[in-house]
Amino acid sequence: MSGLAGQSVAVVGGGFGGLSAACYLADAGADVRVLEKNGQLGGRASRLEADGFRFDMGPSWYLMPDVFERFFGHFDREPADYYDLERLDPHYRIFFKDGDRVDVSPDRAENRDLFESYEAGAGEAFDRYLAESERNYEVAMEQFVYEDRPRLRDWIDLDVMRAAPIGLKLLGSMQDHVADYFEHSKLQQIMQYTLVFLGGAPHNTPALYNMMSHVDFNLGVYYPEGGIGAVVDALADLGDELGVTYETDAEVTEITRRKEGFFVAAGEREYRPDLVVSDADYAHTEQELMPAHERQYDADYWESRTYAPSAFLIYMGVEGDIDPLAHHTLVLPEDWDPHFEKIFDDPQWPDDPAYYLCVPSQTDDSVAPEGHSNLFVLVPIAPGLDDGPAVRERFREQVFDDIAANTGVELRDRIVFEEQFSVSEFAERYNSMRGTALGLAHTLRQTSLFRPNRRSDAVDGLYFTGSYTTPGIGVPMCLISGEHTATAVIEDH
Repeated sequence: MSGLAGQSVAVVGGGFGGLSAACYLADAGADVRVLEKNGQLGGRASRLEADGFRFDMGPSWYLMPDVFERFFGHFDREPADYYDLERLDPHYRIFFKDGDRVDVSPDRAENRDLFESYEAGAGEAFDRYLAESERNYEVAMEQFVYEDRPRLRDWIDLDVMRAAPIGLKLLGSMQDHVADYFEHSKLQQIMQYTLVFLGGAPHNTPALYNMMSHVDFNLGVYYPEGGIGAVVDALADLGDELGVTYETDAEVTEITRRKEGFFVAAGEREYRPDLVVSDADYAHTEQELMPAHERQYDADYWESRTYAPSAFLIYMGVEGDIDPLAHHTLVLPEDWDPHFEKIFDDPQWPDDPAYYLCVPSQTDDSVAPEGHSNLFVLVPIAPGLDDGPAVRERFREQVFDDIAANTGVELRDRIVFEEQFSVSEFAERYNSMRGTALGLAHTLRQTSLFRPNRRSDAVDGLYFTGSYTTPGIGVPMCLISGEHTATAVIEDH
């Protein structure tokens, strides 16, 4: 990248998309300033530090290591220059609510045997499924993820047409696709739990996302020393090396296009950059920060979208250890359809929730004081739910009862630190539409070129990055989104 010397760019929001875009733009010669609303960089990848405990408040899975290697490689660096990685063993543990317990291992043969133990022939089906998943991953990443195709005409390409049959075969639902390989409901759940990372459900996520199983089983699950916050620090340090300026506690309240460039207001501070990249919530940027005549989408558009779940989170510091919980632990009901229905179809608090427990202190001694454990519980819930104090207290007790009943771990009497985070906090802290934890879900009508445009077609010089744009939700995807947005800026200017 080159060619932005003399251009000033304001990046609104310091999440992974904004931090990535800032690095690429600075590398191309631009004078880049990141304006972050909150007191720390990272966006949803914030950190909470209290009483000797350190929590990753948002993303906690380090997946797709190849994407991070590619990102740092662009700047002649590598992840190891900034943080160390440890492959987790097990990758994760599942407690099924019928009393069954499963470890997904970094050993492919062990996982194959696990599948065969549930269903005759499932071991062979596992091999076939992962072979297809790997093929789809390679094609998708090369043709549709690393290669930005924001316009319909970008798809009229010979290589894309050759790859299209793979995509067309996978436009049905993940549920139907997985059921073609495995009859046992638990095996279907193992193959589909990653949909939560995409903000979807088995019935509304297209089967082309079966490539996530290659990510899970073949590429592996890692932990960066210091947590995902260490990866945020790495991007910030890289940007600093490239000349990026960061301002925190700088909430942008206005973005307006003027003849000589942009006017950007952040509290009492005013900026006049040549170009603007927004990594803030896309709907918030257009509906709240910009005048009506500079918006691409109206309120009806944003109201009609399908949003990824919000979450009910409890961050806890507890006395003693919390075996048998693993670093990543899932607790799943035998039938999880009612929970997904209460997220997407009939929004309400779930009666029998599927949820995730993150226990980084099982891997990293630095995240909790000696003799204590660090964990959080995350329950996906519908965005926009009422999460007032009475509702939270009732659900908190329900979740603690569920953890004790299904994992054998009683937490209540040992908690020395606790903080909750839910719909209201996502909306307030991140200006998140309906308090979604992730952004737009990856439904068929919100995948690829059907996601909002990274170039504003209403305002010249305004761009967007992050989870609302392509390629979508997740830390690796936001890194790539930052690259695509920077490339668009360079092509246009």
